[in-house]
Amino acid sequence: MVRVALSALAVIATLASAPARGADTEPWKDRSTALVIDAYELNIIEWDRLVTNKRVAGFISKASDGLPEVYDCRKPHRGDSANHCKTMWRKYAVSRELYQTRRMLAKAHGMLWGAYHLARPGNPIDQANHFLDYAKPSEDEMMVLDLEGLDTSQFMSLDDAEAFARHIKARTGRYPVLYTNHITARHIAARREDYRLLSRLPLWYARYRPDIRGVFPMGNWESYLLWQFSSASNCGGRSCPMRIEGTLDDIDVNTAPMTAAALATVWRQGGLVPERPPEFQHLVIASGALGTTTLASAPAEARVRPRRPTEVTALNYQDF
Repeated sequence: MVRVALSALAVIATLASAPARGADTEPWKDRSTALVIDAYELNIIEWDRLVTNKRVAGFISKASDGLPEVYDCRKPHRGDSANHCKTMWRKYAVSRELYQTRRMLAKAHGMLWGAYHLARPGNPIDQANHFLDYAKPSEDEMMVLDLEGLDTSQFMSLDDAEAFARHIKARTGRYPVLYTNHITARHIAARREDYRLLSRLPLWYARYRPDIRGVFPMGNWESYLLWQFSSASNCGGRSCPMRIEGTLDDIDVNTAPMTAAALATVWRQGGLVPERPPEFQHLVIASGALGTTTLASAPAEARVRPRRPTEVTALNYQDF
């Protein structure tokens, strides 16, 4: 047991002293790396200027948002009146036409295309169907589940997010990418034995800092697929991590840790990241029990509850 504790401390010391990888610190300044922008219906795009930036290799657009609107406004709906209901349907029609126009323009100029679903409370299967009916993704397009946070009064629960991802896989043969922020990603990584699927979806990581040293590896994620590093929250008149021609400061800008050509080969995604063995977290737990370290000071991915024996026998890996 003492040797186990010393081994755990050695692993921790090795991780703490490991040099930062190049992709951890302002990788967008490397002009060989690809950029991707993502937009929702209110972002202004001047396409004749945008397409002059050859580093912008991809465009990911908002598609659906939560559950579909009720078509018959005489029935219960999210609006506070029948007129509000009709307005929501007009907005839906306009936003869907905008989505289709942007896809046509992006692909005509050789950009990679993707779509995301904003995950809300409500039936995840209905939301997955809504996303596929709205975006109608082709085989070469990225599909994304946008999970903005852990507040289930505003956003989809993690259990429902797994159900959403499974249904997308059932209908298309591919899993979606997971877009989320640092807090939510860390929460999922720390509970990867509870969220066996969600913790293995490729990660589109939102974090508005110049570096992410000390963040990765995190659970099953060795690194990010995309890193959203610039948005309205950290781009303004005085400073901005990245300004893109043909857009305003409110545009979201993402970096990929690869060239545009390399990104094109992996863009469609559809698989899962490898499941990392749990030995490291078990070593930390063992060393904590001996008093050499504590769970509170252990890395977040180590602070998971031990799996009960009944859960070990009940594991069903299915597709993942």
